[in-house]
Order: sequence, then structure tokens, then C-alpha cells
Amino acid sequence: MAQEFDEIRTKLETISEEIADLAIMHLRDAIESGNTAATERRLTRARRAVDKAIHLLSEPNQDSL
Repeated sequence: MAQEFDEIRTKLETISEEIADLAIMHLRDAIESGNTAATERRLTRARRAVDKAIHLLSEPNQDSL
């Protein structure tokens, strides 16, 4: 079971990095165009949610899930 958690956590870490890259890209576009960075904020919230899932899967007492 621990190996399954590790595999999912690894996938989530990759997703978190991809979301961060996308958020930076949208923030740069917003700065250049003078628009608000609403998309970047939404992506940042999504990344935080993924990071929370990573943390939960990293907890030592995984059997209680």
C-alpha cells in the first residue's frame, strides 16, 4: 500500500510543478497586458490543494486513511 501512495504522491508532485509553471506564465501575461492575475490566483489555490494532498499522503500513519 505504501508503494501505491508513493506513486500517487510522485504524480501529484509533477502536477504541482506543472500548475506552478502555468501560474507563472499567466502572471507574466497579466503583468504584460495590464490585466488582473485572477487566473494565476486560481491556479495557485489549485496548487495548494494538490500540495495538501501530497502532505497527507506523506504522513507516517497512512493506514488510518
